[in-house]
Amino acid sequence: MLVRLIPVKPGEGAVLLRSAAYFFFLLLGYYLIRPVREAMGIERGYDRLPWLMTGTLIAMALVNPVFAMLVSRFPRRVFIPATYRFFAVNLLLFYTLLLIVPKGSVAYVGYAFYIWVSVYNLFVVAVFWGFMADTFTLEQGKRLFGAIGIGGTLGGIAGPLAAEALVHRFGQPLLLLLSAGCLEAATRFMLAVARGQGRSAGPVARREPSASALEGLRLIAVSPYLQLICVFMLLLTVLATFLYVEQGRIVEAAVPDRAARTALFARIDLWVNTLTLLTQALLTAWIIRWIGIVGALAILPMVAVAGFSALIASPTLAVVVAFQVARRGLNYGVTRPTREVLFTVLGPDEKYKAKTFIDTFIYRVGDASAGWLAVWLGTAAAMVAIPISISWLAWGAALGLMQRREAGRTGEATAPT
Repeated sequence: MLVRLIPVKPGEGAVLLRSAAYFFFLLLGYYLIRPVREAMGIERGYDRLPWLMTGTLIAMALVNPVFAMLVSRFPRRVFIPATYRFFAVNLLLFYTLLLIVPKGSVAYVGYAFYIWVSVYNLFVVAVFWGFMADTFTLEQGKRLFGAIGIGGTLGGIAGPLAAEALVHRFGQPLLLLLSAGCLEAATRFMLAVARGQGRSAGPVARREPSASALEGLRLIAVSPYLQLICVFMLLLTVLATFLYVEQGRIVEAAVPDRAARTALFARIDLWVNTLTLLTQALLTAWIIRWIGIVGALAILPMVAVAGFSALIASPTLAVVVAFQVARRGLNYGVTRPTREVLFTVLGPDEKYKAKTFIDTFIYRVGDASAGWLAVWLGTAAAMVAIPISISWLAWGAALGLMQRREAGRTGEATAPT
């Protein structure tokens, strides 16, 4: 049955299931606390979001060099678990703070938590996909990344369901405690994948990243391919942030209660991940294989054009929720796996240093700048987003064509499985 739905080959089943379980617990932990972050972010008005995004960018600028040094000095089996366990300890600290701080100060803890989660979520997922790009070849990634994503999506469905069920009865702090446990479970499955990888050399030789903490920045500076990925990421982030700020504005006006907002954001996450699951199970592998990288990267820009056009015509809660569900669901279901395939043709420094810098710092540069611009533009942001979406489509096509050249240059286009 698995072979019918997923183009898996003999010998790939065990690592596929372990990788999917790893991603399941990673996203289960994140989606338990994502609704908490969203509710805290608009606690005192959606217009605070650009400040929080700027704070996130500053935090990301401070954390990236530390992470680069960690990657440079330790092997993957050390720095990946260390990263996850560091964030788990942070969750326990925030859990304690939410229990002991006076009620009047909860909003300030919430703002710190918002910034922390915005750093945490990008790092843990970037590290995951870097490890996956290092575990599988280009050919395997095209077939299996969508299936691995299903594990994460199931976690993304379970997380909002649990969050909505528990927040009214037990409050927000318990969700942080459960999230820390999920991070530890994800770490155990990551180590299981690494042990399996160590027992078999696999289709390509595995190399550790170099000792230079600045190698990722140097590679971006000299590689047109990585620079094009940076541009694609910036445009993706700008458009996502325009929609995110509009969502905050509309939800703030339509849903005044804190617990009700948390529950609404949990339902949005549930719908997003349900759409993602259906896409990953039925379409992702076939989309990437049959219409190629270029076609797969074109899907989300076209959805953005349609969605922002709908928001211009009707800026209501129903429209913004529907657009957000479609955008995020297709991003996680198609665009994200496709974007991760781009890194399978690169070396370990690109996968762990350049990629992490792109997925975290570059992402937050677009986030922070677009947040201020969206608030300044107000409802006109949707109109500005349409030409940006069209240019994003063109950049995606150029990136897909360059990926073909990179695959041919490295020999990955015909790599054995």
